[in-house]
This record gives sequence, structure tokens and C-alpha cells, in this order.
Amino acid sequence: MNQPDEHALITRIVKIVAAALLVIGAAVVLEPFLAAGLFAAVFVLATWPLHLAVRRAVRGSDTAAATIMTVLAIVLVILPFAWLVDNAIERVPGWIAAVQAWFADGPPPPPAWLQRIPVVGGWLDEYWRELAADPGALRTLGTRLIEVGREPLILAGRLIAEGVLQLLLATFVAFFFYRDGEALVRSLRAGTTRIADTMADELLSIVRDTVRGVVIGIVGTALAQGALATLGFLIAGVPAAFLLGGLTALLSLLPGGSVVVWLGATIWLLAQEQIGWAIFMAVWGVVLVSSIDNVLRPLLISRGASLSFALVFVGVVGGLFAFGFVGIFLGPTLLALTWRLWTTWVERGPARSRHARETHADR
Repeated sequence: MNQPDEHALITRIVKIVAAALLVIGAAVVLEPFLAAGLFAAVFVLATWPLHLAVRRAVRGSDTAAATIMTVLAIVLVILPFAWLVDNAIERVPGWIAAVQAWFADGPPPPPAWLQRIPVVGGWLDEYWRELAADPGALRTLGTRLIEVGREPLILAGRLIAEGVLQLLLATFVAFFFYRDGEALVRSLRAGTTRIADTMADELLSIVRDTVRGVVIGIVGTALAQGALATLGFLIAGVPAAFLLGGLTALLSLLPGGSVVVWLGATIWLLAQEQIGWAIFMAVWGVVLVSSIDNVLRPLLISRGASLSFALVFVGVVGGLFAFGFVGIFLGPTLLALTWRLWTTWVERGPARSRHARETHADR
């Protein structure tokens, strides 16, 4: 290799290393904002049609439309979430104190209907009487249960606190996405065209439809479950019905999470010896609240991406560990997008290969 060739090779290597270092440096700087930025992008993409309607109403002003959308996000998302968290924090000590008092005082005699439960009724009645006769054993059981539940409560509190901060940061980032969204899309389309050539527009359409389908499926299902649960709590006379309904909607973001709330309400009704209302609450929870998770969520998500319950579950749990609270939305969205792009590539591959062979044969 002569001297000019060596010089050109060294120059090329230096450029590649410099570009890689710049990318790594930018990634390190942006890493704290990654989860909030991705969530803001997903939220803006899902609500972009509303943004266009607002922009038309303000006669094409990008800044005014972005401001209105940001205020709407604060009013409709962050403030209700903050209210829910604040009310839950206020009531949790009272709930814990009531449980501790119940274990300390001991349970009342078992209700007569307990023995009539098939198979396990006799065992439950006997176990209940043993606990009632030995307050020390009951307090030990209560202490164990509280110890077991303490770590999940601390973890949940940490996730919720991080979620509030991430939502605030995502709302700030969303303002700029709303304001400069079209310029960003043009830049993204240009970059995608250089990579994917004629498939650029199709890939961007897949991203748009998938993100909207997943977000609408997750949020729509959670709101429907929260509304039905609230109605059931009001009918059964469960206290703090609206707070519990909000918690149901929040936990419904997790597959099967709504069970925790309505099952707790059912147990509370049983403890109050309101057997009929407890049965009503259990049936309402199984038939109306939890069943939506298996019907409405896949139906809404399938509008943008065909995503199985298993992938939704893995996406929610994995996203929760990877990104915190906002990962509940990001995990399923990223998995759905990856799956949709993969299936599209696999389906189009054979067709493109046949087209290439036929074109070659014609020549």
C-alpha cells in the first residue's frame, strides 16, 4: 500500500472513530431523558390528530397549538394522576392501621355461611376459630403479611414518584414535539429514505398506526375498567368509590391488575358481613371489569398492531423494569412496533425476491 492510500485509510478511520465518539457522547447526555423523550414521542404521535384540530382552531399557530396541547396534557393526565396519588397516600396509613387493629383485636366468630362453602368451607371455619382462639398466632400472621407487603409498597411508591417526575419531564418535551413535529417528521423521513429507500413512507405509516393502536388499546381499556369498577363500587356501597375506581384504572395498565382492587373491595364487604354485596362485587369484577382486559384491549390494539396478550404482558413488565412507570406504555409499544416491522419484512421478502427473479428472467 502506497503512502496516499495509507493516509486516506487513516483519515477514514479517524472520521469513523470521531463520529462514533460523538454518537456515544450524545447518547450519554441524552440517557437521563431517554424514557421521558420516548414517552413524549409516543404521546404526541397518538394525539397528533387532536393537535391538528387545535392548530386549525388557532389559525395555524404552531406555538399556540403546542401550548394548548401541553396544558390539556397537564389538566387531563398529570393533575388527575397527582390527585389519585395524593388521595391514596392520605388513606394508606388509615388502611394499614385498620388492618393492624383487626389482627391485634382478633376476628369475630366465623360467619355461618363459611361452613357451607364447598370443599374448603370446613377447613376455613376451623382455621378461623383457631386464629380467634389464639390472638398471638393472629398477630404473628399479621406481622408476616405486613412484612411481605412492605417491600412491594415501597417499590410501588418509588415507581409512582418517578412516574410523576417522568410525566412532568415528558410534558415539557412534548411541547417541542408538538411545535416542531412536522419539521422533525420531514427530517426523519429523509433519513429513513436513505436507509429504506422506497419503503420509507410505509415504515413511518407502520410506526404511526402501531403506536396509536397500542396507546389507544392500553389507555382505552384502563379507562373502561376504571369506569365500570367505580360504578360497581358505588352500587355496592364501597367507600372511596372514585379513588378505588382511579386505582383500578391505574392498575389496569398492568394486565390483570384490576383484580387487586375489586377483590379487596369484595373482601372488605365480606368482613362487614354484607354477603350479598360481596357476591355482587365478585361477579361484577369477574364478568364486567376483568373480562374487558381479554376483549377490549386486544380489539383496540389490533387496529394498529396484532399483539398477543403474552407480548403485552412481557412488554408491560419489561418496560416497567427498564423505564419505570412510563415503561408501562413504552414496553408494549416498542414490542408491537418491532413485531409489526418484523412480520412486514418477512411477508414482503418472498414477494420481493420473486419480483426480482421475474425481472431478471425477462431481461
